[in-house]
Amino acid sequence: MINRRGFVIRVSGLVAAGVAGGRLAAEVPGWAAKPTPITVYKSSSCECCAKWVDHVRDNGFEPVVHDEEDMDAIKAQLGVPEQVRSCHTALVGKYLIEGHVPASDIQRLVSQQPGIAGLAVPGMPSGTPGMAQPSAKISGFEVVAFQRDGTTKRFARY
Repeated sequence: MINRRGFVIRVSGLVAAGVAGGRLAAEVPGWAAKPTPITVYKSSSCECCAKWVDHVRDNGFEPVVHDEEDMDAIKAQLGVPEQVRSCHTALVGKYLIEGHVPASDIQRLVSQQPGIAGLAVPGMPSGTPGMAQPSAKISGFEVVAFQRDGTTKRFARY
């Protein structure tokens, strides 16, 4: 039979082992969370698109980039409605990502798995990731959830 003191000591030991194991896992290559793959289609000459790719890479995604010059054809082939189009298009899992969508919204999308076609920041607002100055806070735009028929609803507002 274990007494109260023995129980507390054993539980404390288990907690300490768990904390140490978590720290070790974070330091061992391959044990940390794997980046989420994302396929990006963009123009080779678009610097804001390249900055957005850096943004998603810095925030837990592993982009595979395809430089394409006929982006309208890519968007049509993938089914991006005209009213939500922007400069670059990405695919993450089954979802379309159009334009300068913040990585945190893409993470939320992947986590929640809503019944939508994708997320978009239509046009190229100046306060978005990739468009804003590096030290500036992202602000002044909306992220919309869209369906392939073009219907939208607000997903986030900055």
